[in-house]
Amino acid sequence: MLETPVRARVPAERPGSGDALGHYCGVAGVRAPSPVDLSQRLFYMLFALQHRGQESAGIATLMPDGRHLADRREGMVAEARERWLSGAPSAAGVGHVRYSTEGGSGLRNAQPLAVECTKGRIALAHNGNISNAAEIRAALSAEGAIFQTAADSELILHRISRSKASGMEDVLRDALGPLEGAYSLALLWDDQLLAIRDPRGFRPLHVARKDGVWYVASETCALHPFGVEFEREVEPGECVVIDGSGMRSVRLFEPEGVLSRCVFELIYFARPDSRVFGRSVHEARRLLGAALAEDDAVEADVVVPVPDSGTLTAMGYAARRGLPFEFGLTRNHYAGRSFIMPTKADRELAVRMKLHPVREVLEGKRVVMIDDSLVRGTTSKAIVRLLKEAGAKEVHLRLASPELRWPCYYGIDIPTREELVSNRLDSEGIADFVGADSCRFLDLERLGEALGTEGWCKACFDGRHPCPVRGGAAGKCGVLDAAAAGRT
Repeated sequence: MLETPVRARVPAERPGSGDALGHYCGVAGVRAPSPVDLSQRLFYMLFALQHRGQESAGIATLMPDGRHLADRREGMVAEARERWLSGAPSAAGVGHVRYSTEGGSGLRNAQPLAVECTKGRIALAHNGNISNAAEIRAALSAEGAIFQTAADSELILHRISRSKASGMEDVLRDALGPLEGAYSLALLWDDQLLAIRDPRGFRPLHVARKDGVWYVASETCALHPFGVEFEREVEPGECVVIDGSGMRSVRLFEPEGVLSRCVFELIYFARPDSRVFGRSVHEARRLLGAALAEDDAVEADVVVPVPDSGTLTAMGYAARRGLPFEFGLTRNHYAGRSFIMPTKADRELAVRMKLHPVREVLEGKRVVMIDDSLVRGTTSKAIVRLLKEAGAKEVHLRLASPELRWPCYYGIDIPTREELVSNRLDSEGIADFVGADSCRFLDLERLGEALGTEGWCKACFDGRHPCPVRGGAAGKCGVLDAAAAGRT
């Protein structure tokens, strides 16, 4: 499991970046021909997307007088149950769940952002990270723009408001054209619902329909409660416009070369019952587990997943190796996800609160422990210790992704290179560090064989960032093509 705070932001070490923050979040939207129980529907959609963000949640709905009523709050979606389930009928709205971010906590940066500007009334929910946000913010500031948040999403609203283009489509082209990086947007523009995806397709976004009501969501799991009869992905560079008459598609930008879909969606972030990027997350994780088992001849008695993101991978691994699969760790689902904890001590305590070893499965056994990835290694160290305290004879750590060696600038804060344990230690050194008897990662070529070699952003593994990384961070993080080719 990702054991560190995965903070979606423009890294603080980038000169001139200020405190602009990106988002690894979830977005939702609803548009009906006439007023319905819309805030209730957004509640259920965001509840299904809770795994994509636990810091704050919010909705913005269309009022009878044309205003947008925004309700943003810190904490989990369930805490808004009473208010949102009894909300007034509405014909359109958007919702957002936000991932925990360093420097970006609090209501200030919660979404949707709702404004009245020169182009009308707009409420914006954003998933992604604008990798050239620092430059755009500096340019807007020089023009006199005043910012109310630290979120790069606000830059989009400023650019829309200041655009000199005429007509919604041309305004969007003008506003979004200079943006680099990842953005999947659910946007309420007056009474229209828009779903927009960046030209490289970094983050997933879907549109669906049921009984004349249209839905937009980051993942298909948010559509399940409504039994939708039609569903498809929003294409990279596409804007889907939904109003009282139905849906139409606008091509804002042509896809930019080979797509750059975030492979971590399938490895870790998306819910197993979702389809993202046209793939079943459940199937993809089992394939990753089978790929991880290739060429692995370690002698073992049982395969144990780190729940929940390691479970399907462990099933695929165990099936390919012909080894027993057992739940040797039980998860307390009320303890939250440990990677949102701010300090090492908090994360180690969170592991013990969340995961409990099953001694009957582990005692005297040679255990293959399957997890999705390894960042700093602190949580893996705590879990290995749990297994050995419960009597495991050996613990062999297997990771369902390649070594994380490079930062991410498109919505996931894979931290600086100095913080990534795979940049300091080889597999043997990592095994010693976490207390395991051996450690092995999924080979990058095996990852390609499992998921296909084209159309993925794997920059956190290979350093080949699809969009430019500007400023001093480029040299520090070694993300130039030449440096990526010659990395250690």
